[in-house]
Amino acid sequence: MPNPPQPHPAAPHAAEPHPAEPHPAESSPAAPGVPGSADLFEAMRERVPQLRYSLDEWTVRMMRWHFDERTGSPFWLARRRTLPFDPIKDVTDFASLRLFGLFDKAELRAARVRDLLPKGFAGRPYRVVETGGTSGRPCRVVDVTRARYDVAMYRAMLEARGLAGGSLLAMTPSGPHAYGHFVKLLGDDWGGAVFSVDFDPRWVKAQVRAGHDPQDYIAHLIDQTRVLLEDEHPSLLFTTSRLLLALAIALPKPLGAYGVHAVCTGGTSCTAEEARYLREQYLDGVQWIDTYGNTLVGHALQGDPPPTAPDRPHSYHLPPPFAAIQVVAPDDPWREVGLGERGLVRATTLLEDLFLPNLIERDSAVRVGPHPWFPWDGVAEVAPYREADAELVEGVY
Repeated sequence: MPNPPQPHPAAPHAAEPHPAEPHPAESSPAAPGVPGSADLFEAMRERVPQLRYSLDEWTVRMMRWHFDERTGSPFWLARRRTLPFDPIKDVTDFASLRLFGLFDKAELRAARVRDLLPKGFAGRPYRVVETGGTSGRPCRVVDVTRARYDVAMYRAMLEARGLAGGSLLAMTPSGPHAYGHFVKLLGDDWGGAVFSVDFDPRWVKAQVRAGHDPQDYIAHLIDQTRVLLEDEHPSLLFTTSRLLLALAIALPKPLGAYGVHAVCTGGTSCTAEEARYLREQYLDGVQWIDTYGNTLVGHALQGDPPPTAPDRPHSYHLPPPFAAIQVVAPDDPWREVGLGERGLVRATTLLEDLFLPNLIERDSAVRVGPHPWFPWDGVAEVAPYREADAELVEGVY
């Protein structure tokens, strides 16, 4: 049985690079303590050598992995027999993934987990994680390698900011959700204590859908978090932007007074005005590091604005080749919008664990170019995309 794909240095390309592949960024000063793109990206590649593949190379390898009878999952092997093309022969680069059309998330919701596990991972330990259920019934997927990759890349980013080490407080969803699992693995990576609150985000969403006020449950989360802040003085706080806003207002002291060096957020977003208010009123001396993504796509890392334009929106950059996000026209999912234009987010996941081609996300965003720390295209000003006939319940996660 073939082993999982092994890394090797990516071959140079003669053609223009794809927007999701590394390419030069405009020069601008790095933030204090954060290296330039070459240093930070190289540190990530040292920890995760698969990042040395180009997006085109990795796409071809993933087709061989997911559609070979010896290594692929029952989910994709069954679909191969119904496709009007051969993924192994006909997908020759990332652009060829258009052959799959748009992926229907309903297929993933209907799949059993045992059918999503690639045969090439038989006998390997894995974890089942679920999406938050913002846009409907949750999806379940398997995690064999993804969390390990995410931890390695995130730790490299934290080290570049002078933040790795110490204890962590996870005001994050527990149970089947990937966010809480990720924080625990990150703490394990450097031997830090991880403190967690008991948090079921689906209860909040159920209350919102039923027309009830979720404030009592939010107060319950804040009470748990305040006790841990007072007793343990963690270095890093992980939560969502919405909960951070509620927590900061409710605490009797600024977060820095509890020993917090940085707040790391993901999940729900807040407005630019709310973010500015938080920074000015409650986060003095505390770094705020946001990410964009979800259980299916992964973590797009935050690129800070240059010191000369501190009010410019943060950008988010998803490290290829494990996934790629593109911003496309709402009326044409195959037409990528220009830099600075808003559109829908189309995502492709290319992990050994999971392959999802051309998934239209529930978000709109502005397409931005490379960042000095992350030399590939990204997104900014992410917001939920609401259609007239779609139910979308964010809650606090």
